[in-house]
Amino acid sequence: MAAQTLTTVRAEKALLVQVVLGRQGREHAADSLAELERLADTAGAVVVGHLTQRRQTPTAKHLIGPGKLEEIKLACRKTGANLVIFDNELSPSQVNNLDMDLGVKVIDRTEVILQIFARRARSAEAQIEVELAQLQYLITRLPVSEKQARFTGGIGMRGPGESPLRLRNEPMRRRIRDLQRQLAAIQERRRLTRARRPWPVVCLVGYTNAGKSTLLNALAATEDAYVDDRLFATLDTKSRLVRLPDGRDALCTDTVGFIRHLPHSLIAAFRSTLDEVREADLLLHVVDAGHPYAREHCDVVFDTLREIGAGDVPSLILLNQCDRPEAAAAVPELMALHPGAIPISARRREGLDEVKKRIVVLLPRG
Repeated sequence: MAAQTLTTVRAEKALLVQVVLGRQGREHAADSLAELERLADTAGAVVVGHLTQRRQTPTAKHLIGPGKLEEIKLACRKTGANLVIFDNELSPSQVNNLDMDLGVKVIDRTEVILQIFARRARSAEAQIEVELAQLQYLITRLPVSEKQARFTGGIGMRGPGESPLRLRNEPMRRRIRDLQRQLAAIQERRRLTRARRPWPVVCLVGYTNAGKSTLLNALAATEDAYVDDRLFATLDTKSRLVRLPDGRDALCTDTVGFIRHLPHSLIAAFRSTLDEVREADLLLHVVDAGHPYAREHCDVVFDTLREIGAGDVPSLILLNQCDRPEAAAAVPELMALHPGAIPISARRREGLDEVKKRIVVLLPRG
């Protein structure tokens, strides 16, 4: 099914559906569904309701059972929903079956994230990366029919010929190869630029909406990095010089936030941007200490860093938003789990002197 930006249609009404599989806890599932609602809001949809089903194993055809399918149909008619968003990853055949049986557009969590990225990308590099991720996702979503005839080559020609599916895919494959070449050129330019930098590089990483852009503004004593209380407010990397207590300058770079179930195709497409993280001298891992699932968010970030090859880069954990009442009980527990973490409030610019002192100690000299 063709990816379509949610904002291209007027205020789509979205019904959220979640299938809780196996032994997933109730609270964990509720948090994931709440996060999906924020993703839908960021993408421009109006959430009109949500349904949850617990199953030991998914069904091959619809992921959900036949009873829940009928319940979704009734909910769509009652609420006027013209979009159904699944919190689970759907296979191409499941999307197609649900589209046909429900009569409304069906997408999953991955496609919502891709659409948000398409909406938020500003720089030419980010737009190329988003288009590449969308095409790599879309090419697996084209319906396949075993009954399609093949265009045989005729007398003297070997092989089974070209299937209509392959012929339809070929323009997309050519575009993917073209985008990959463009990103390779961008990566080479970035590599040369990094080699000429006279400053050490400090990258801000963390779960989406943890306060990285606010921290960049606070460290650099500026207000020009875009800040928004929505998921994935930052897609384009921004770098600012930060003066350290020992008189050195460090180049501090804000990067795209991570999230649970971040699509692998998106990680691969943003390899050019994420090179900044792999090549950094130090990572500042920003954690929203007031979030009830701050520990899980830390694990998501650690896993993603390992996946992109940045697991061995030195890092410093910053427990942000410690001025919030929700963080009071969580901070001692998080500091026990992560010795050396620093409680801060980027919004109030508290704890930043300690952060800069620790950066001086951790950054290599020369």
